Amino acid sequence: MITEEAFTVEPWHVRETRLDLNILAQSESVFALSNGHIGLRGNLDEGEPWGLPGTYLNSFYEVRPLPYAEAGYGYPEAGQTVVNVTNGKILRLFVGDEPFDVRYGELLSHERVLDLRAGTLTRHAHWRSPAGTQVKICSTRLVSLAHRAVAAIEYVVEALDEFVRVTVQSELVTNEDQPEISGDPRVAAVLEHPLEAVEHEQIGHGALLMHRTKASGLMMAAAMDHEVEVPGRVEVSTDARPDLARTTVICGLRPGQKLRIIKYLAYGWSSLRSRPALRDQAAAALTGARYSGWQGLLDAQRAYLDDFWDSADVEVEGDPESQQAVRFGLFHLLQASARAERRAIGAKGLTGTGYDGHAFWDTEAFVLPVLTYTAPRAAADALRWRASILDLAKERAAQLGLAGACFPWRTIRGQECSAYWPAGTAAWHVNADIAAAFERYRVVTGDDSLEKECGLAVLVETARLWLSLGHHDRHGVWHLDGVTGPDEYTAVVRDNVFTNLMAAHNLRTAAEACTRHPEAAHAMGVSTEEMAAWRHAADAVHIPYDEELGVHQQCEGFTTLAEWDFTAHTMYPLLLHAPYVRLYSAQVIKQADLVLAMQWHSHAFTPEQKARNVDYYERRTVRDSSLSACTQAGMCAEVGHLDLAHDYAYEAALIDLRDLHHNTRDGLHMASLAGAWIALVAGFGGVRDDEGVLSLNPALPDGISDLRFRLRWHGFRLTVHVTHADVTYTLRDGPGGSLTIRHAGEDLTLSTDAPCTVALQPRVPLLPPPQQPPGREPTRRRLVRPRLPVSSQLD
Repeated sequence: MITEEAFTVEPWHVRETRLDLNILAQSESVFALSNGHIGLRGNLDEGEPWGLPGTYLNSFYEVRPLPYAEAGYGYPEAGQTVVNVTNGKILRLFVGDEPFDVRYGELLSHERVLDLRAGTLTRHAHWRSPAGTQVKICSTRLVSLAHRAVAAIEYVVEALDEFVRVTVQSELVTNEDQPEISGDPRVAAVLEHPLEAVEHEQIGHGALLMHRTKASGLMMAAAMDHEVEVPGRVEVSTDARPDLARTTVICGLRPGQKLRIIKYLAYGWSSLRSRPALRDQAAAALTGARYSGWQGLLDAQRAYLDDFWDSADVEVEGDPESQQAVRFGLFHLLQASARAERRAIGAKGLTGTGYDGHAFWDTEAFVLPVLTYTAPRAAADALRWRASILDLAKERAAQLGLAGACFPWRTIRGQECSAYWPAGTAAWHVNADIAAAFERYRVVTGDDSLEKECGLAVLVETARLWLSLGHHDRHGVWHLDGVTGPDEYTAVVRDNVFTNLMAAHNLRTAAEACTRHPEAAHAMGVSTEEMAAWRHAADAVHIPYDEELGVHQQCEGFTTLAEWDFTAHTMYPLLLHAPYVRLYSAQVIKQADLVLAMQWHSHAFTPEQKARNVDYYERRTVRDSSLSACTQAGMCAEVGHLDLAHDYAYEAALIDLRDLHHNTRDGLHMASLAGAWIALVAGFGGVRDDEGVLSLNPALPDGISDLRFRLRWHGFRLTVHVTHADVTYTLRDGPGGSLTIRHAGEDLTLSTDAPCTVALQPRVPLLPPPQQPPGREPTRRRLVRPRLPVSSQLD
């Protein structure tokens, strides 16, 4: 686990001041660089030692069989696994005839810095070789946000106390060795030597390697070139083989002299383009990188990030760790999505092989809400990817005997890859989550062109799925049976509240979209009768409620299940220490489910219902999913448990910087990193959009003195500045001079002419702060008295 001392707490940097080989794999994830197309784990420049070597291309995968003890109709037959592609990060250094290896000689100092504004990873090392020769090494690495196919490294070696001969071997390496597979099912399946050589050639002071996957038939190209600066004589040579290309630089350095190498990298892949076309694409990207030059790449990177932070930054006064963590999270969300361009955003982004590199509902449920408010262009591209796999989703629905489209629970390319039916196929809510993401994009941006382009088809086909899944009983009530909601410990149930509310929203949204685009809807065969059936089902949906307890049931009958014995089960996550047959029959919850329904559909619950529901489900939720803490933060904040909400927000934000789930080595948790923003902005900022308007109702915990965040809404850029007394709304610019929002339930018109400051509404909790299951309190649990008096209205 990563300790608090591993990374210094700074507003705009993640700094490691010493090299700890015990957390090398975790730091490789933390220091990963990506642009949504290329992903480079933060491995050391010389390639060894490593925790998990990793270079990834978005949606470049291999197919592997999914074995079953017993086959079943509709079970997916093949899985998809992200491939560790050709590694271009390696720069091996020889000081005299001794290799620079941090495990030998003496590492006098070592520092790595991830700069969240510059978009670079910088490394400084001072090393004394076993023979006593000292050198300093400084490297700076970037994956370009401005140039989709380009990465680059600046590598500088300085002689210190004596003349030394220096050799640098810059490499492209394919089919690297991988660590042994873990028994944890969250960890990717390891594929040995997944790439077959297609072509290799020398290019100037560099080379190009082309490879193809054995089963999926995808082809990729990786190319490198170099600029070398050094006083005096230098020799540069290159050789290329099928799985290895190497450019060798040899020179002599007197004390104080430096060797500087700029390494340019270009990557591309395709399932359709020919070998010459793909080769030429990589070569052209490499030429473009050299044309921009190192400084040009740095400047473009900074400009891209300056523009992003101007519309996305969150400032947190009073909690420096959360301040660093929320910016860290936003930075990695941008890296995962900026140049993904109609390809999936995986649960780990491009930072590791966890979950085989698959995309889940995490993308639409957690990542896209953040991107829609901060980087809407990236959100639109992610939604276009979902639309691009609609035909596969329709094929899957037909295979299952259903109408419409059934989107995969987990996938890279678009085919279903979940081998566990109760938590995969039965989690139908993924389809409504996708529909909701399309609708949120339209509501937040005010732009319905994406809906017309591709969203309408998704809305129509998912609505058709729900109508074929659900049924009206003899009383006219509409039910959904055999579903699994977000809580995977309560599977294959009747009338999961989250799923039912999401399905109803999907049905209504589809009908409204067809009304907006009647001609396109008619071309899809949508009739007035079909739209009426959608609305009728949505209006008649059953929402289970326990009158005796005064709480909503997560699903029909949930509150009558056996209580879980938390004292008898103290090893977490429970899915690795208890059989599902026990979990499914008890009131134990993996992650926020009913609570998430209240956050997404706030208007469907009264304040009293929210308070009682939070109190009931807090006591049964063990947070074995990284998706939970941010939702619990948001709803605890809404019902007035602000300090508890702060603890949950802290946990969501620090999940990877502290390795709280003990699997950061396999890649970062994109949904939880998004959750840090959600906890602060939706939780303490009170932002909601479920009624089609921008609604805010801020309140701060004791531990945060000041909160400032930025949003995009209908083309406007809005800054919200919250203190404990008031909130100031600054409408910076936009398509008009004014914007009407909803503050604390009342309409408020903002103008670009001047900021608007209004007082905060007191957030009085109706119940005392709830208890959590023993040992499952939030990470930074503090026993403090509530800031506000507790009402005795609810017993």
